[in-house]
Amino acid sequence: MKHSIEIDGHKALVVFDPKIGLLRGEFLGLAGGADFYAQNLEQLCVEGARSLAIFHEICREKGIKTAARDH
Repeated sequence: MKHSIEIDGHKALVVFDPKIGLLRGEFLGLAGGADFYAQNLEQLCVEGARSLAIFHEICREKGIKTAARDH
């Protein structure tokens, strides 16, 4: 089953990965991959915010737009 959450204004797809026994989140609409893992939804949101911040920081350093496309 797939669900979605929003973290800092960005939507993320959430699935349970039975191979590792963790929830996996993946942001949608970004110019690159930014996924994150946790044992529960509360921790997933924390890890998602951390992953998103790192993604934005790397994009700024490299001069890359963070969105997959401009609106």
